[in-house]
Formats: sequence, C-alpha cells, structure tokens
Amino acid sequence: MALFEVKGWDLKQKEIVSGDQSKSKKKKKAKKNEPVDLKAVKSVDLDEKVSKKNDKRTPQRENKRKNNEDDVPRKKAKAPSDTKKEKVKSKEPENAPAKTDAPKPAAPIMSLSGKLTPLQQKMMAKLSGSRFRWINEQLYTISSEEALKLVEEQPSLFDEYHQGFREQVQSWPENPVDVFVDQIQKRGLSRPVNAPGGLPGIVNEGRKQVVIADMGCGEAQLALDVNKFIAQHNKKKKRGGLDIKVHSFDLKKVNDRITVADIKHVPLPDNSCSIVIFCLALMGTNFLDFIKEAYRILAPRGELWIAEIKSRFTESAEARTIKPEDVGHEFVEALKLCGFFHKNTDNSNKMFTRFEFFKPPPDIIEERRAKLERRHKFIEHETEKEELESRRTKDPEGNWLLKPCIYKRR
Repeated sequence: MALFEVKGWDLKQKEIVSGDQSKSKKKKKAKKNEPVDLKAVKSVDLDEKVSKKNDKRTPQRENKRKNNEDDVPRKKAKAPSDTKKEKVKSKEPENAPAKTDAPKPAAPIMSLSGKLTPLQQKMMAKLSGSRFRWINEQLYTISSEEALKLVEEQPSLFDEYHQGFREQVQSWPENPVDVFVDQIQKRGLSRPVNAPGGLPGIVNEGRKQVVIADMGCGEAQLALDVNKFIAQHNKKKKRGGLDIKVHSFDLKKVNDRITVADIKHVPLPDNSCSIVIFCLALMGTNFLDFIKEAYRILAPRGELWIAEIKSRFTESAEARTIKPEDVGHEFVEALKLCGFFHKNTDNSNKMFTRFEFFKPPPDIIEERRAKLERRHKFIEHETEKEELESRRTKDPEGNWLLKPCIYKRR
C-alpha cells in the first residue's frame, strides 16, 4: 500500500497526468472502514486560475451586483405638483433656519485676535463722530416738540448723541456740570440756606429746602453727584444737615433719575424750585420758551444758572475784538425782557460762558416798575417786549439770538 496518493500522479508512473485527464476520471468514494494515512493533495490548475483572473465578472461578483440592484428601491413616478415642490426644497437644506424679513446686523470686522485693529478703530471713531455731528445739528435746528418726537421714534439717537458728547467733553479743560456741582457744594457748606452767599431755598413743611430743576439733564450726572455729596455730608452731621432735591428732565429716561418731558413744559407747579439750571441745554430753536418755563417754576428770589458755548453768541461770532464783559450782551437783554434780573456773567473759561440771573420778588418788581415810570422808560420797556415776541414769530430766536452749534463739514 502506498504511503500517500496524489491525484493524477502515481509512484509507478514516470509521467504526470495532465489536469484535464485527471478530471475525466471519476472520484472513487472512500470506503467507511478504509484507513487513510495522509490526506489527498489536490493539484492546482494554473491555467484555470489565470482564466478566472482575466474574467472580471466572476459568478460571485455577478450575483453580488444583481443582489445590489434588487435592494435599490425603484423611484415612483411623480406628479407635476410634486416635482415643483421638490425643486423648491432642493434649493434649501433640510435643517436650514427659518428666514426673517429683518436684515441681520453686520458684524464688525475683527482681526484674528477678535479685536479691532488700530485702523479699524480709527474708522469706527470717524463714523461715530459724523453720526454725533448729524444728531447735534438736528437738535439745534428743530423745535423742542420736534426733538421729543424724533427721540420717541428713534430712541437710539439720544444714546448715540450722549456717547459722542462724553467723548467730546474729555478734551475740554473742564466740564460745566462739574463747575455747577462745585458751586452747589461751596455755597451749601459756607452759608445757611437763603443767607447772603448761600444757596436759595424754599420753605417746605417748616424746613428750608433747596429744590433744583436740571433742564436738559442728559444722563442726570448733576443729580448723581449732588446726591452723593449730600449723603456724605449728612452722614457726618448729627444735626442740621443739608436738604437738596434735584429734578432732572430730558427727552429720554436713561435712568431712574430722569423724567421725560419737553422742557418748555415740565410737570412741576408754579414757584416750586429755588434753582433752575440749563447746562448746554438751550438747543431748540424756541429756547426762550424754556426761559419762560424756568420763570414759572422758580420761586421769588430763585436763581437761574446757564452755561453755553461761547461761539453761539452772535457778538462773539461777528466781532472777535469785543470786551469779555460784553460777550452775550444781547442774550442778557433778552432774558431781562422775560422778567429776570441779571446777576453775573463769567467768561473765565475758554470754551463756555456762565450766566446767573434771579427771579425778583413782587416788591422789587413794583419798585422797578415805578422807577421806569419816573424815567419815562416803562413804555419803552413794554415796547421792547412786544418787539421781541413779534420777531420770534417771524424768525425763531435759535436763528439769531443764539446761533446753533453746528460743526464744520469735513
């Protein structure tokens, strides 16, 4: 018995039988009880392998391709309406957010670090500066009613204006608001209320109280500073502390200290204030209406404080060689015709001029009237009042008495 058997080759044979001939022979089934020493080794037909490699579509690949084609679902025929909907949907992704009509705000151009570059900061400053100048011109060339309506329709204008104003004030030698706060502190600490040199006040429930109306207050910085000063002063004083109340009025309620109002008509009763302040606030073309409102709410002997840019006064703009004491002379005369007595003019600051007036009590008004009648000037005085009002009806005082503060075009 042979040790091993290879199909197509026998130990007794000297030649190897070809693969085709071996295939023709039938395989003999091994008997169940016949022992096998070694496993049969099948010959490999190289020609058959090469032919299988050359044939790309083998039966296995062909069957696999057919199975994949069967797995793909066939597309159904679509109605014309469905095709239109599909075209619309194809333009937008499935998870696209819902569209809104309002345009998205443009994001500021940032550098890689997320901050504006120096050039971008300079460009942004120019844009905000031009925006401030435009708003400033609007407020100076329209009436107070129109200004209130403008801010109500576009509240952001008020914020943009005061942002630009804050940046501008930083370049000034001093802020007129700080001058007024300093004056309140000095006069409040040096003398009692209603004493010569002290602050004017009114008697409220048996107590002397200084009541201030800050007209066109902006962000009510004066009220904030005065309230801090009073809180610190009265904390040190066990008795007899100062009683100062500040009313702040402007076109928008930026904080709780402000009351929204057109300052030609504020919600205060007659003779209810002892000081009225206009700090760069005579902006409307009808600013003499603001002065008349100040006269109404001021108590007798109450004071009117005004600070305005020097370039607004017609005399300083037309004649640069006039004396410092004469700056604002025409403005002072107009306020006298409104019933005020002139107290002081301060031209020491390079940027702005400060004025102080007071509302005379009834006895002084009668004395003055009698004096004018003795000098035969009472009729002239009344005629000047009529002429002022007649001129205002033809041309607002904002065009000739105080020039609007308009910046030069760049």
